[in-house]
Amino acid sequence: MGMYAAFLAVAGLIVLAFLGVQAAGLHFLFGALIPYVAFLVFVGGFAYRVYLWGTSPVPFRIPTTAGQMQSFDWIKPNRFDNPSNGFGVVVRMILEVLCFRSLFRNTKSEIHEGRLVHGSEKMLWLFAILFHYAFLVVFIRHFRLFLENVPGLILIIESLDGFFQFGVPFVYLTDIMLVAGVSFLLARRILLPQIRYISMMADYFPLFLILGIALTGILMRYFIRVDITAAKAFVIGLVSLKPVSAPEIGVIFYIHLFLISSLLVYFPFSKLMHMGGVFMSPTRNLANNSRMVRHINPWNPEVHVHTYAEYEEEFRDKMKQVGIPVEKE
Repeated sequence: MGMYAAFLAVAGLIVLAFLGVQAAGLHFLFGALIPYVAFLVFVGGFAYRVYLWGTSPVPFRIPTTAGQMQSFDWIKPNRFDNPSNGFGVVVRMILEVLCFRSLFRNTKSEIHEGRLVHGSEKMLWLFAILFHYAFLVVFIRHFRLFLENVPGLILIIESLDGFFQFGVPFVYLTDIMLVAGVSFLLARRILLPQIRYISMMADYFPLFLILGIALTGILMRYFIRVDITAAKAFVIGLVSLKPVSAPEIGVIFYIHLFLISSLLVYFPFSKLMHMGGVFMSPTRNLANNSRMVRHINPWNPEVHVHTYAEYEEEFRDKMKQVGIPVEKE
């Protein structure tokens, strides 16, 4: 049910943008006002979520570990999978953010002939990392639309992305990788019964939305040509806070822009916030030094401790009367 609802929601966004631009002529609304509001919601929502995480107290060390911690000198610790200092945490975070280390170690469990069998899940890691890096490169490539003079770094990335130069215009590798990655993640949720059982609309919607963004972008580049010069002038006008109405660009451009705006609005309130949350997670960003440092919960109420010496001082006479030994006569 969640899959169909998510698909219909994305299809509804596409129809809404099409009717708003093509039929009603609301180019300024879909091309300027909605993107501005979406950007403000994204920045404000992202900052608010990070603020909430940053101000949440974490009195105890609760890092997720995957190796031997530092203990005796004759036991070799795993300094990065179970870090006990700041340097190990930094290396662990770099491996997690850039290489998806925890996902690489992920395994799947299945029942074969009545036995529980654990196997590799490297395909999930491969397509997930392809999707994320392809999305990053596509994002960087789009900066050529925001700038009058395109920096050399973006031109280098663009040339490497279109290294094989097949097709006219030549096909970018990241376009293929992005669609392949999000399609795999979507197909995995649809085809695997155990994953489909726990999937909700919040799991399907961003995948359909990103797929819609990718496909409309591909349509603009390879099939439905748009006036790229007018599109760049329009985008530069948005960035410079001098928006203009440009109906000559084509409706597919406004659909693409509206889907991007929808993603920006949805992002801070969804599971996609793992992009910022991974840096704020105490299961990742803390050193496992509980054997070296005593961590005390700061909001526990102060408890009056009645020591044994105080107890004996108070009841010594009665203890001696009933024959209970005392330390101090």
